[in-house]
Amino acid sequence: MDDQTHHSGNDGEKIPIVPTEVMNDAKREAHLKKRYAESSANTAEAVAYWLGKDEIPTNMKDLKKTLDEVMGLNLSFDIILREMVIGGKETGILFVNGLINADVTTLILNRLTLLSPEDLENHALNAIKNQYIPYVQVSETNKLSVAINESLTGQSAIFVEGEGRAIILDTRTYPSRSPDEPQIERVVRGSRDGFTETLLTNINLVRRRVRDPGLHCEIIKVGRRTQTDVGLVFIDDIVDRVQVEAIRDKIQKLDLEGLPLADKQLEEAIVNRGWHPYPLVRYSERPDVVASHLLEGRVVVMVDTSPSVMIMPTTFFDLCQHAEENRQTPFMGTYLRWIRFGGIFASMFLLPLWMLLVVHPELKPPLLEILGPQENAKLPIIMQFLIIEFGVDLMRLAAVHTPTPLSSAMGLIAAILIGDIAVKTGFFVNEVVLYMAVAAIGMFATPSYELGLANRAFRLVLLIAVALFGVKGFVIGTTLLILLLATHRSYNSSYLWPFIPFSAKSMGEVLLRKPLLYSRKRPSLNKTRDNSKMGPEMKPDGNEA
Repeated sequence: MDDQTHHSGNDGEKIPIVPTEVMNDAKREAHLKKRYAESSANTAEAVAYWLGKDEIPTNMKDLKKTLDEVMGLNLSFDIILREMVIGGKETGILFVNGLINADVTTLILNRLTLLSPEDLENHALNAIKNQYIPYVQVSETNKLSVAINESLTGQSAIFVEGEGRAIILDTRTYPSRSPDEPQIERVVRGSRDGFTETLLTNINLVRRRVRDPGLHCEIIKVGRRTQTDVGLVFIDDIVDRVQVEAIRDKIQKLDLEGLPLADKQLEEAIVNRGWHPYPLVRYSERPDVVASHLLEGRVVVMVDTSPSVMIMPTTFFDLCQHAEENRQTPFMGTYLRWIRFGGIFASMFLLPLWMLLVVHPELKPPLLEILGPQENAKLPIIMQFLIIEFGVDLMRLAAVHTPTPLSSAMGLIAAILIGDIAVKTGFFVNEVVLYMAVAAIGMFATPSYELGLANRAFRLVLLIAVALFGVKGFVIGTTLLILLLATHRSYNSSYLWPFIPFSAKSMGEVLLRKPLLYSRKRPSLNKTRDNSKMGPEMKPDGNEA
């Protein structure tokens, strides 16, 4: 090992890159001091820190020493640099064990071992790349940081002594599960495939349904350390390009350490919602739902390692719709939509309205005289509601963490031990438990989980406002909610569209699940370049003119 091999640090100081075990005490102390002082924010800074510049060394010894410091070549068991002699030249292939396709990599290496020195006399790297690698996805780089980052994504980097460049082979194969039906967006009839945690699989599931050459998927890397792949998906000749540019610009300007929690962190970073409880994007795990929104001119953002994707822009009424409505006849689809709207309304207003009529019985019309507790309880009505709200949330969290075989037992505990006994002991009245159950069902019937949680938070606020101020609290609270939603913007689109601003035609499509051939235009909210869904000669009866 040559102790005289040097490189330049950030301060220009020449420091030897040699293993600490062959250094004398002074050199080892200086080397460890430099190692502990490193605070690189990304791979390029780390390479420049240890090598002096972000280039691929022509000497294999310098390359191995730099890889040892930057990515723990001899420390991490899964970081592999397979060294070989190919055509008389020292060669190394860098990869992460477990993220590459071993069969493809072995086939390529078998072919390269057959090369002779005469085959690589001139421009060895070009000859290997252009003549002797029987593979499709091959690229080249002269930056060591790029080669390291690509290797960490599952690709392979081939280094050749004396070249100063590397060949990048896309030999990735990620551990993933099969596309199963999403748990939240189940349908009675329809496809059973859903998105997985692998970005490439998710894109292919969409392309299978939208075989349009205008379907574009741009990949943007986000995160200095995680280098997370974010896919921006849209149909080029339909979508509003101004909106695409705005979303792309926000993603590219992110200067974050990473996105370990995937799409949720990205949403907070690019939507800038702050403390607003209502979601500005629609999450979906169904490829057919995403394909239909792409055809409407929406923009879809996919994040690697997440089985859900974000659809933008979205409105309050978009979050109230479900795929099941379009899997039934228009009449039954409309019926199901109204039932769902009723459940959402009940989850927001049923409890405050009932408590308002209890506090002010003079407001009850004659037909509703039966409403109100028939007997008194030991706790005030508002305390009963708050305790049960807390209990429902506690049971919901417990259900998430409860193993499936024990879920039935937990349901019996909630229904019998908590609900029934609480009423019999006089702490709660029957109607409080009944209406709370109806409101909880309405919350869980909301297609968007995020919207259901936001509606529940509003219900709590409205309950407290009614308890404190009565009718004024209910009116002011409801008015503030409408103002809060009306001023909410989803990428310069009104959150309450088509109710505010009002559009009679679009509002009709929200309330009614129209037959396919009657829905001829794309939503005007999306500002699409092509707003027609079908040719002008297609009649609503299904026949051509």
